[in-house]
Formats: sequence, structure tokens, C-alpha cells
Amino acid sequence: METKEILKKVRKIEIKTRRLSDHVFSGEYHSSFKGRGMTFSEVRAYQFGDDIRNIDWNVTAKNNHPYIKVFEEERELTMMLAVDISGSEFFGTSSKFKKDTITEIAATLAFSATQNNDKVGLILFSDTVELFIPPKKGKSHVLRIIRELIEFKGQSKKTSIDKALKFLSNVLTKKAIVFVLSDFMDDAYEQTLKIVAKKHDITGIRVYDKHDESIPNLGVISVLDAESETSILVDTNSKRIRKEYEKNYTTLKDYYKTSFSKTGAGTISTRVDESYVKNLLIYFKQKGGN
Repeated sequence: METKEILKKVRKIEIKTRRLSDHVFSGEYHSSFKGRGMTFSEVRAYQFGDDIRNIDWNVTAKNNHPYIKVFEEERELTMMLAVDISGSEFFGTSSKFKKDTITEIAATLAFSATQNNDKVGLILFSDTVELFIPPKKGKSHVLRIIRELIEFKGQSKKTSIDKALKFLSNVLTKKAIVFVLSDFMDDAYEQTLKIVAKKHDITGIRVYDKHDESIPNLGVISVLDAESETSILVDTNSKRIRKEYEKNYTTLKDYYKTSFSKTGAGTISTRVDESYVKNLLIYFKQKGGN
């Protein structure tokens, strides 16, 4: 893809997702994610009704008058976006790939964090971590993240959510807001998720296509596995094959929901041909109300 075309795509996504973060998600992000606690702000003279536990005895002794410490919420947070770029993300039977929806959601979240003066970082993963951008502040940094989401070409087509979570656990020293964006066509990551969720506020955003759920009766067709890059003939006339396809999808979907639920992590699921805005808003409102 040429630089001019990439910049055009970046600008298009910026306009759409900034509008969403400015007007639709205004306030929702801030109320959904708390700061790291209370931090010292200043000392002022004691007033009737103040909590005596906050009296600064050193300042009080110097001035022969009671003074108290004033605290405020330490608002600055770090958001980390862990984005699946494996082969299955380039699947889509509607107007766009799963990757396109994931890019838009990631950009919306990044701009929402920037509005709150929070840092944003990015991990692009397949069955290994393909790219890591450390968390930073600012619009130019977010635009770099969007550009990487659009143009980065991974070396592997396979998926390992477990490896991405282990990498996250190693590079994030302080508590962070973590969004894992994937179709979650993978398993064997529950144990690592449990470890990460103890320290970080983690949410899985599952983006899927209607034909991930079931395969229509199209007769004998050639099917390409996007992750193994092998092509096989499949007889979709067979009820048994269609049921096995649906069973495999349901098994992975249930594993995702159960794993995140057990560890106390949040989940959002959105289909490519539906609006992700509604699903994100519902989640933020519920989280902010807790």
C-alpha cells in the first residue's frame, strides 16, 4: 500500500473514530475506569468537619494551628491495546473484514484515552508478539498506532492469545487498562489470563463474522484455512460437517466467555455486520455503574 493511500485511510479512520470518542463516548470512558487511587495535592488549614485522620502533624506543629493534607484522585492511566493480526482476522463475508472493525474499535478507544490525558500502547500479535509500541500520550502517537493497525504485515498467520498475555504481564509494571481485540478462535489461555487479570483491568473484545457461527449449504466448496494457509474441499451438503463446524465455533466462544468470567475480566462481543458502538456503550455504562 502506498504512503498516500495509507495516510488517506488513517485520516478517514481518525475522522470517524474521533467523532465517536468526542460525542458518543464522552464521559463514559472516564467513569468506567478509575485512577490508581488518591495522591497528595496540597496542605490547607483545618476546617470544621474535616477528617482528623488527614491532619499533617508536622505542618500543624510549625504553625501552631491544625492543617490537613488534601488528596485527589490520581487520574492518569495507561491503556494497552493487544490486537490479534492472525490470518483469521482477514475473514469477512459482509462489507469488511474483522480486521477493519477491530481497527476502528482500537482507534476509538485510543482517542477516548487521549481525551483523558492517558497513555496508550499497542501490541500486535499472531502466535508471537509481532510489534510492541510502548505507551505514550498525544494525538501523533495515536495516529502512529492507527497507521500500524492499517499497514502492519505480520510474519505468522497463526494465533496464540496466551503468548500475547504473557508478554503483557512482563512489560506492564503498573496497573493498566487492557483491551484484547480478537475473534478468539483460540484456547489454552485461561491460566495466563487469570494472572494478568489479578493486576490489570482487562476486557476481551470479540469481533466475529456471521459465517464464523455457521456455514451455509453451498454444496462442495474449496475452503482456505486463513491460519494454516491450506485449502481443502468441504461438502457443505453434509449436516454432520455443518454441525461440527458450528460445534467448534460454539466451543471456542464458550471457552472465551467462561475464561474471562472466571477471572473477573470483562467481555464485549460484536458482529462485523452490526454496530459496535451500541455494544461498547452498554459495556461502559454497566462498568461505570459498578
